[in-house]
Amino acid sequence: MKRFLCAVLAGAMVLSLAACGSSSESTAVDETAEAEAEEPAEESEDTEGKVYIIGTDTTFAPFEFQDASGNQIGIDMDLLAAIAADQGFEYEINVLGFDAAVQALESRQVDGVIAGMSITEARKESFDFSEPYFDSGVIMGVAADSDITGYEDLAGQKVAVKQGTEGSSFAESIADEYGFELVTFADSAMMYEDVVAGNSAACFEDYPVLGYAIVQGLELKTVTEKEQGSSYGFAVPKGENAELLEMFNAGLANIQADGTYDEILATYIAEE
Repeated sequence: MKRFLCAVLAGAMVLSLAACGSSSESTAVDETAEAEAEEPAEESEDTEGKVYIIGTDTTFAPFEFQDASGNQIGIDMDLLAAIAADQGFEYEINVLGFDAAVQALESRQVDGVIAGMSITEARKESFDFSEPYFDSGVIMGVAADSDITGYEDLAGQKVAVKQGTEGSSFAESIADEYGFELVTFADSAMMYEDVVAGNSAACFEDYPVLGYAIVQGLELKTVTEKEQGSSYGFAVPKGENAELLEMFNAGLANIQADGTYDEILATYIAEE
């Protein structure tokens, strides 16, 4: 009986040890599989061949707008294409609208924004900007057959402006000095029409916007030098995408040097 009990106990111990060994081996296999599954997450992101996502506005002619075929064109689009070709990087345009594009940049949903974006101290707190690629400003437009040649000729006249624009602010700042009356409109088209019809003697507008309208056949002309306004820049998130910003600046310098920049601007903006 004693021998029988000893044999039973010995068998139980062997089975117990075998079960423990099986559990240990299973745990080791599971841990190895988990480690292998986690390996890709530990690898650094491969930036070679990266396609940058660039946000832009829906319509801000002549900087970005759609042609008859629905293609996004304009100064910003052409400049970006030329710079990317010069520097050898790839990108995709995400047409969002200006406010949405800025918000997407803040939340890192896009890598950069080009949308006639003014470089301001407030925006520099959230974004890093390229070198200015366009210096905007206000200019005066008059009817194509008008004899007006300067601000002095506006005395006693009506002058059309678009509400909330730099052109309106500038016109207000000189209205008393030159003795003219302001007539305010909600959009540029109505403002232009008022001058073409002879109801107002002149209008004030961002010079690239007015210049593009003239290229498109608007019967106005510019007769003054532009007044200094804001500069436009390409933006990336603060402290990020430094390589993209460097390529933009380098490409911009190159296309300015070889004449491509001037050719692009001449496509969209009339200069008197």
